[in-house]
Amino acid sequence: MPQFIYEAKTRSGEVKTGTLEADDEAAAGVKLRQQQLTPVTLKKKGFQLKLPGGGGSVSEKDLIIFTRQFSTMIDAGLPLVQCLEILSSQAENPAFQRVLKAVKGDVEGGNTFSDSLEKHPQVFDVLFCNLVRAGEIGGILDSILQRIAAYIEKNAKLKRQVKSALTYPIGVLCIAVAVIGIMMVFVIPTFESMFKEFGGTLPDLTQMVIDASHFIVGNLAVILGSIFGLGYGFSRWSKTQQGSIAIDKFVLNAPALGPTMRKIAVARFTRTLGTLLSSGVPILDAMEIVAKSAGNWVVEQAVLQARAKIAEGKNMAEPLGETGVFPSMVVQMIAVGEQTGALDTMLNKIADFYEEEVDVAVAGLTALIEPIMMVFIGGSVGTMIIAMYLPIFTLAGNVKAG
Repeated sequence: MPQFIYEAKTRSGEVKTGTLEADDEAAAGVKLRQQQLTPVTLKKKGFQLKLPGGGGSVSEKDLIIFTRQFSTMIDAGLPLVQCLEILSSQAENPAFQRVLKAVKGDVEGGNTFSDSLEKHPQVFDVLFCNLVRAGEIGGILDSILQRIAAYIEKNAKLKRQVKSALTYPIGVLCIAVAVIGIMMVFVIPTFESMFKEFGGTLPDLTQMVIDASHFIVGNLAVILGSIFGLGYGFSRWSKTQQGSIAIDKFVLNAPALGPTMRKIAVARFTRTLGTLLSSGVPILDAMEIVAKSAGNWVVEQAVLQARAKIAEGKNMAEPLGETGVFPSMVVQMIAVGEQTGALDTMLNKIADFYEEEVDVAVAGLTALIEPIMMVFIGGSVGTMIIAMYLPIFTLAGNVKAG
């Protein structure tokens, strides 16, 4: 579902900023008013971390370096404003430099560090801000920042694994289609002109390939237009609520790919929740943050359903098990963590285990897809080559017979 960045006023006149999910801008405004907030600015959040006023984006690497350096400075006893001054002056990314200077100005103006960060939701998400707030309250900001950096690094690794699982087969398929298209448009017509000089009747396979080439060449504009049109339509549909839900459901249940994506979802859920709980964030707040950062509608709804049951007084394990999204082993380990009072530690152990499982699953998925793709490409190209050489073999046989 699309996300919207908002700035709104409460009834008392206090200005609040943040992000929320809604079908469109009108629905986002309705949600804000339901929370007794009056929208001041409201705009859709893009895929990248775009900064107001232009000038680039802030990468995960920038955030990791910032949080680690900031943690070291706080641990060494440097004042907060001085840390921000040093880090903003040495930031290589101009966009991030402007953000850090703005945060420094807000802190000097009397705002808390977490409140200052919340004014820049394009860079510091809800999870980041809530962890910092927990660190401020608990007086452990340096260690919290180290946890944030570790979390971002592990989350970035999961994202790379998702891209690896999806990009490889799509890339190979695109190359295969491009090779077949080039042969149909440029290579086959050359062979056809040569066969016409020979005369005679062509083998059925050769004629079928030539007819396919005629169709593609004759309707090339229509075919390319259809491909781009379908791609554009799918892109627009995927951004709607209905399309997003359908894709998320398919991803978790797809053959071969589904188990890998489910493991990635479990690893992200347990890592995020474990980091929040170990940092002192209340469980209901933590569950809400985890749902927003789940990255999959099915998982998000499962977490929100479990949160509602927890708010009624139930433990965490039972509602999670009822959703059917999380494996029984995960549910049982969470139950043990609750019983022993070490839920955060157990969640981080589950995350470690599933992150290793994801490594193995992605490698296995690649190993499974690679031969299938090679057979597809080899079979398609090989069939066309055989079809083009059949008349030559037939001609050579007739020459020998003569």
